[in-house]
Amino acid sequence: MIKTTRILLLTLIFVTTALSAIEVGLDLLFQPPYIELLKGKKVGLITNQTAINAKQESALELFTRQQEGASFELKALFAPEHGIYGDIFAEKEVVNLKTDSGIPIYSLYGPTRRPTEQMLKGLSLLVFDIQDIGSRSYTYASTLFYVMEEAAKQNIPVLVLDRPNPINGLVVDGPMLEEKLRSFVGYVNVPYCHGMTLGELAKFFNEEYKVKADLKVVPLKGWKRWMNFKETQLAWIPTSPYIPESTTCLTYPVCGLFGEMRFFVSIGVGYTLPFKVVGAPWIDPEAFARTLNRYKLPGVHFTPFRYRPIAGSFTAKACKGVLIHVTNHRTYLPVTTQYLLMSVLKELYPKETKKAIQDVKATPQTFFKACGTLDIIKILEKEKTPFKSLCQIHAKERKKFAEVRKKYLNPEY
Repeated sequence: MIKTTRILLLTLIFVTTALSAIEVGLDLLFQPPYIELLKGKKVGLITNQTAINAKQESALELFTRQQEGASFELKALFAPEHGIYGDIFAEKEVVNLKTDSGIPIYSLYGPTRRPTEQMLKGLSLLVFDIQDIGSRSYTYASTLFYVMEEAAKQNIPVLVLDRPNPINGLVVDGPMLEEKLRSFVGYVNVPYCHGMTLGELAKFFNEEYKVKADLKVVPLKGWKRWMNFKETQLAWIPTSPYIPESTTCLTYPVCGLFGEMRFFVSIGVGYTLPFKVVGAPWIDPEAFARTLNRYKLPGVHFTPFRYRPIAGSFTAKACKGVLIHVTNHRTYLPVTTQYLLMSVLKELYPKETKKAIQDVKATPQTFFKACGTLDIIKILEKEKTPFKSLCQIHAKERKKFAEVRKKYLNPEY
């Protein structure tokens, strides 16, 4: 018994040590051979509050401190949606600023979402370091793609510092992006959950879209595709005001499209559980949870839940619905789970669902751009129990993508 306990303890210590040894691209950048990529360069850094290393030092701090020793100059900063400090709400304009030392902080979420020729003037290297959340509609990936396109026009190399996909690197789920719906909330034709890191996506975009940017990626060290962010033991910095925890990334693709169906259901935005609950005043939580759990979807369970949002569409109203528990992130399919929620709502509450569909069709742009297809609403409107049909959306295209995707996956992950 003592020997068995000792073996288990040693195994636990080994696993914990292995996981805590994970390093992100920012950790490796200032070490050989990657530090050579900075020498003599006038650097523009696209970053925000999420860019920290394993010691929780920020990219801004490190780039400022390392300039002299690594023989480069930090000449400009670029801020994505939510700003360089992550304190600006979604869809609110980010303004140009300056650091205390006078370095310009250019907004990429204001009058322009692309770095202009004037912003890029005098720069000889662009470095991108931002933590993504693994869903196509989150705008940090689009900011990277826009930067790559503009850098290619100006012949400026782009260096991406890679970070984990916080869902994991296995899950490929949800609709593809139809070309007519391409936008800032969906710029690349990949599934809603693509199972790739930003470094891998950058290579995919550069080749498949023939951007021809001079692109290099500083990889992760120690991260494996089966890991979600919590398993890395790295510190999580909220990527935006409504993604407070790494586990929120698992449920964002379950609830995100509901957020574009205005006044239909509450998804916890405006409450303490953003993207982790689905509820409304007219839902019977026990019946809702019972029906959802009857499908036995892999890796997820639904618990009846009651709450009162403190902001948003249902402020101070008693909402009833379900709390989403991810029980196994490796088998869990986030968008498939969202399809089930939509289908059961249609089955149990057809009048409320019909009204939500009418509202989407009256102001369709945001919803359709976010999901990347018109098919979801068409199927919801037409079928009484649409779950199976929703799951078949772009099934063949998704399978084809999975094959193309293989050549862009880092074999070390």
